[in-house]
Amino acid sequence: MDQNLSGYKIFYEVASCGNISKAAKKLYISQPAISKSIVKLEDGLDTKLFHRNSRGVTLTEEGQLLYKYIKDAFDNINNAEVELKRMKEFNIGHIQIGVSNTLCRYILLPYLQKFMEKFPNIRVSVNTQATAQTLNLIEQKKIDVGLTAEPKSRRPEMRFVHSRQIHDVFVATPQYLENLRSICGPDFNVFEEANLMLLDQNNMTRRHIDDYFKAMNIEPSQILEVTTMDLLIEFAKIGIGVSCVVRELVQKEIDEGSLVELPLQLPIPSRNIGFVYNTGNTSKSLDAFLSVLD
Repeated sequence: MDQNLSGYKIFYEVASCGNISKAAKKLYISQPAISKSIVKLEDGLDTKLFHRNSRGVTLTEEGQLLYKYIKDAFDNINNAEVELKRMKEFNIGHIQIGVSNTLCRYILLPYLQKFMEKFPNIRVSVNTQATAQTLNLIEQKKIDVGLTAEPKSRRPEMRFVHSRQIHDVFVATPQYLENLRSICGPDFNVFEEANLMLLDQNNMTRRHIDDYFKAMNIEPSQILEVTTMDLLIEFAKIGIGVSCVVRELVQKEIDEGSLVELPLQLPIPSRNIGFVYNTGNTSKSLDAFLSVLD
């Protein structure tokens, strides 16, 4: 922008008032100063902007074109000032939350409902993606907070607020297990004989299960990989195999007997679930969200 912003402000007020004297009173500056500023702007743009007459000034065709754009610019500035004032007065803000589809559905929603009831004027964006991507976005300060399993290692600026523990288990329908017994005998090895259904290898939950397999010297012979925990649960329910799922998500089915939890020589280590945020990316909106986690 070649011209001084104050020159455009003076041009805007003179054009709006149609009179240099009125614009001078509104801007609290002298008429000669306004006239000098207009001349300087016209010289800088090499364009005549006003017609002068005894009653005041009127815009030239070029002046009308410039006024259209200048008016839009100052209207946007005024609107921004109004929004900033509203944000300050009414606690309006914005928070971005990262979460996997599963944790969003089963764990985040109650926290989100409580937060929105307490802070209805804070806008919320929920970004659903894999946990690894959520952690990466938090590190890059592109989102405010994430709901994830506790990272095994994290940078000093990353904070973890514990929410609950979850337990990974293997489940199947009673009929599927009965079919395995009839085919393989009563002492069948589920990891050798069953159709084992797991999350894909890009998922952090799958990595946790693979670490368990390695520690227990388990080498599954037949694996079906899927992309979501919901699919694992549904596939187990229709009896096509043994799914590795979070017990807390199928506790109702286990209690009813429609799914059976398979006994393990040693249980899979439990995992802590909670909220992760970057201490170098704090805001009033994030502070408000963290306050509902207590």
